[in-house]
Amino acid sequence: MGMGRPREFDVKNALDRAMEVFWSKGYDGASMAELTKAMGINSPSLYACFGSKEGLFKAVLDRYAELRIQFLDDALAEPTARQAASTLLSSAARLYAEENDYRGCLLVQGGLTCGCTTIPEELAKRRERVELALRDRFARALSEGDLGADANPASAARYVVSVLIGMGVQATAGASRSDLQEIADLAMQAFPATAKAEAAASA
Repeated sequence: MGMGRPREFDVKNALDRAMEVFWSKGYDGASMAELTKAMGINSPSLYACFGSKEGLFKAVLDRYAELRIQFLDDALAEPTARQAASTLLSSAARLYAEENDYRGCLLVQGGLTCGCTTIPEELAKRRERVELALRDRFARALSEGDLGADANPASAARYVVSVLIGMGVQATAGASRSDLQEIADLAMQAFPATAKAEAAASA
């Protein structure tokens, strides 16, 4: 008798369950037994759909981006660079401190104490995409005269992403939303000045 077809399952729901395991355990700490149990599937189905544990993790990261892309898009759509940065950091303060067991940012948590090299590299590439999106937004602000002439879009984007990463780590350690918002507010004090503020200061 031939083998039957792999049992069909809701892929998005299975990825959400796998995300919880990776978030709480990290990539290395998440065992295949824990993943298949959480996803409600067997190992053959997991390998048939995702190819490997690493393939599953990358699919989980895609799902994570799908769920959280809106808060980045909303921030980038703000009329000024300063509002974009502030909205992004405030949204992160809210999302990172959600009342559940999986606080912080998966792009940070997933690779902590990871023994292999490919996963941290993958996570770094995902974080870089956010940085590049911010850099482009800040470059547009500079060209539109929104930011002061001395502003460096690449440095500003790197700074905001660094703050986001730090907030994610703080959230994992138990920081509240108000704690994280204080960090966001303080970070904005060092954000590049607007062209209007720069002109007023030199008047």
